[in-house]
Amino acid sequence: MRSVFLGVVLLSVGVGMVPLPVQAEELRIHGFLQANYDMRVTGQHPPGPEGGDFLFGEERFQLRLDKSGEKGRLFIRTDFFHDAIANRPDLEVREAYVDTSVGVSDIRVGRQLLIWGVGDYLFINDVFAKDWGAFFSGRPVEYLRVPQDALKLDLGTRTVSAEIVAMPFFQADKLPPRNRFLQFDPFSGVPRSTQQPALEFQNTELAARVYGTTWGFDTALYLYRGFLRMPALQANQPSVPTLVTETFPRLAVYGASTRGNALGGVVSLEVGYYDSLSDQAGHNPAIPNSSFRYLAGYQQQPWEDFTVGLQYYGEQMFHYDAYRATLPSGFPSQDQHRQLMTLRLTQLFWNQTLRVGLFAFYSPTDQDYYLIPEIRYSISDNLWVSATGNIFGGRRPTTFFGQLDANDNLAMTVRYEF
Repeated sequence: MRSVFLGVVLLSVGVGMVPLPVQAEELRIHGFLQANYDMRVTGQHPPGPEGGDFLFGEERFQLRLDKSGEKGRLFIRTDFFHDAIANRPDLEVREAYVDTSVGVSDIRVGRQLLIWGVGDYLFINDVFAKDWGAFFSGRPVEYLRVPQDALKLDLGTRTVSAEIVAMPFFQADKLPPRNRFLQFDPFSGVPRSTQQPALEFQNTELAARVYGTTWGFDTALYLYRGFLRMPALQANQPSVPTLVTETFPRLAVYGASTRGNALGGVVSLEVGYYDSLSDQAGHNPAIPNSSFRYLAGYQQQPWEDFTVGLQYYGEQMFHYDAYRATLPSGFPSQDQHRQLMTLRLTQLFWNQTLRVGLFAFYSPTDQDYYLIPEIRYSISDNLWVSATGNIFGGRRPTTFFGQLDANDNLAMTVRYEF
């Protein structure tokens, strides 16, 4: 179905974009060549042929085609790569869309990357799919974003704008693969199946935001109706399960965000109410309860070429008593009010060709952490190299970051852009 969807996009390109006058704008071609390798440094690894010291390894060629004209725009970004761990070539269409205008509205249809909210590596109203395996293995941060096959409508006036997105094909989060990452599994050894939302019109995900500038602050309101992107694990029987099904319960999100200059820096605030539509009373322990989530951030440049950023994030679970009463015996329980803090430090040297940075997560409730030190050097305008660390830890092996303690790794990246 996704191939058919992209086929329709390319067909529309053939019908609508071919007549574009050449003199309007020539075809622009860009891309890069990249080598990216990531090695686990703990000496521990999961069983299986892909569970060695190397978490990730690939050679990648990306080609971007961009053509605009009087009738719209065609943009295609395709990655061709070789997975050195699995020893196989592959192809990924990162973006393939057409832009056009109808009256006062702009329309984008096809595979695209969607970015909402004001968080720095923390997401409340950015409800679109993420690739956590790519993030935890030191790949360039752009690969944290998973493209969505969607139809996007943009409307704007002088004071306020709106964006409406329809996603007919569900895309789950990509979690760290168990054949390469050591991690906690409450149903270790039990066979699994996956049950994604059916390809039906009624399961089309809808998202909208209305945004504008008020008193110097960029402010937005958000609405989403669709499904959880992280799987809920449903066991066929609570005592001794013989099959676990990964499901994606229905979810609605209502939120707001604002960001602007204040207190000598940049202040950001974001909130969201997660309405668990499949279990609003909180009686099913396999389905996350409804929750209120909030984020406060502050960024400042104390001196030239040095930036510091702070964030405080929280999740307040509703119907906590019902959750605790139905939690199976022996399962780790979540905190009613989970909290998380982040720190970003960035220093530039040598005419901004050398960047040294650190991003740190710490949860005072989970008592776990995740550190991302990075060094990146631009050899020329087209060529750069980087080294990125991923360091995990925590008091318990069942928390979000604590479970990855055995996966500390070091990633090396070389990219030539053209």
